[in-house]
Amino acid sequence: MAVLLASFISVFPVRAEGERALSIATEGASPPWDGTDANGELYGYDVDVGRELCRRINIKCSFVAQDWDGIIPALVVGKFDVIMSGMAITEKRKQSIAFSVPYAGGFNQFVVRKELGLDAGDTKQRVNLSTVGEKEKAAIEHVRTTLSGKAIGVLRSSNSEAVLKDLFGDVVTIRSYDSLDNLKLDLAAGRVDGGLADFFTWRDFLETPAGSIAVFFGPELKGGLWGPGVGAGMRKDDTELLAKFNAAIDAATKDGTLTALSIKWFKTDIAPAVAK
Repeated sequence: MAVLLASFISVFPVRAEGERALSIATEGASPPWDGTDANGELYGYDVDVGRELCRRINIKCSFVAQDWDGIIPALVVGKFDVIMSGMAITEKRKQSIAFSVPYAGGFNQFVVRKELGLDAGDTKQRVNLSTVGEKEKAAIEHVRTTLSGKAIGVLRSSNSEAVLKDLFGDVVTIRSYDSLDNLKLDLAAGRVDGGLADFFTWRDFLETPAGSIAVFFGPELKGGLWGPGVGAGMRKDDTELLAKFNAAIDAATKDGTLTALSIKWFKTDIAPAVAK
């Protein structure tokens, strides 16, 4: 028995009490939030922020790739400890998991193929779906009218999909994709007319040769089903870890670290506002 126990200890070293290594999941397919390089390594804003938060709370962490449409169920069953994948904090998701305070803001927007010659409207107008007035209603109606009959792609199980169904599902044909990479491929090939997704993901794509066939369309959209911002997702019973993440995010916001990282990856500041 002593020999057997010794063999187990040699294979599975005993950690010091309280020591924990975190596994953080990200999709790895939505740069600049998170992407995968030619060597299979994960990179992006989510990864840099995750490493910075782990450094601040003095805990080892590693990143793993996880398909988007299974990312919440995989967290709940313990496949990993944290989700950091540009995930918006929403009431629906909070029924299954807990969220940190936001570590980023951002907004979403449509793109359409240039060859359609559609009237894009004011692509710099900002529409907060949590506070829709007459001007915002007019902008949404312009999108509905102009996109009527078009095929629009969106990431499956995303908030963009929920918004597309809620506001435009009766006038467009919705094509849901397992990854934004596959949506981009179909958009470039002309198999869909447009798409709805995170603005920064589209911006990077539109700057590539494949993405040059598309342009932004309609106003910048946020709020509503997209919630108050992007947060780290955890299991509901991981309250101590959640408190540590919240403290680290608050500190990284106040000292400008999140601003520096957001400018590095997004070329603009999407860090949370510093509390007065």
